[in-house]
Amino acid sequence: QTPAGGPEPAWRGSSSPPLHQPTHHKSLIALDIGRRRQAVIYPMAAPGSAHKTALARPDTLAPRHFGVDYYVFLCILSLIGEKTLVPSFLDILTEALGLILSWERALSEIVILSLRVTLTAVVISCVLGLPLGAMVGAFRFPGRGLLTVILNALMGLPPVVVGLMVYLTLSASGPMGALQLLYTPAAMIIAQTILVTPIVAALTKQVVEDLHGEYAEQFASFGLTARDRIAALLWDARYSLLTVALAGFGRAVAEVGAVLIVGGNINHVTRMMTTTIALETSKGNLELALALGLLLLGIAVIVNASVMALRASAVRATYA
Repeated sequence: QTPAGGPEPAWRGSSSPPLHQPTHHKSLIALDIGRRRQAVIYPMAAPGSAHKTALARPDTLAPRHFGVDYYVFLCILSLIGEKTLVPSFLDILTEALGLILSWERALSEIVILSLRVTLTAVVISCVLGLPLGAMVGAFRFPGRGLLTVILNALMGLPPVVVGLMVYLTLSASGPMGALQLLYTPAAMIIAQTILVTPIVAALTKQVVEDLHGEYAEQFASFGLTARDRIAALLWDARYSLLTVALAGFGRAVAEVGAVLIVGGNINHVTRMMTTTIALETSKGNLELALALGLLLLGIAVIVNASVMALRASAVRATYA
């Protein structure tokens, strides 16, 4: 379109401008101001051109001619604004540490619920898995090989599959729907118990099987019953089984998929550390997600250190 009062182009009426027609040299300067990065683009027309309309927005006024230093200043200002809008890892880490030190009520609820669900599931898994693994490891019976294969296979059970099966079982149309356990901490405990029990049983089977080879003749000479044998083997291997329980704790405390399906990640009801980390990361609240991640790592380190210290003190007491 010909600007008002401007000269008539020489190629008016032809299908296209001539190839030798000089084009305007434009410099596009983007001002990255605001979190949404709304760019305002101004064309700087070539000297002697009457085309000074702004192409960025209809309501944008045409800029006046400024020197090169002015546009350099705008570019530097744009870069500084972009850096201040994107928080660095140090800023996020500082905010996360501040959240941990402040220890707000919402944060304490999430941590306490996570520990309660995880520890309950580990205790139930040990009650079920330790005797089962000891029985498989100490005795020979028909189907022992098949049971061993099943336990080893269930160690890699997909959490989302477990969550789906528990969901179908506890839903209103499921066989246990009358209990109304879906979207409760009890449902998350059930899902974690199903995931941890095969790990505890399979590792216990290996520990007890190695130990039973040393005590088989003594047990036969004493005429111990199967129950007494299992009790004696579990007691003698109690410090090795702490590592088994620790492996089950690590599996339970890091669980996301199963507890998310059966718990629903409901605020103040079933929101755990792992599910909150996934939720807040997707929302962009990296400070809270990192704070919970640091707490989760701290809990794992403390539990591991406590178990190792307990085993070391037991070994010193034995050989003292």
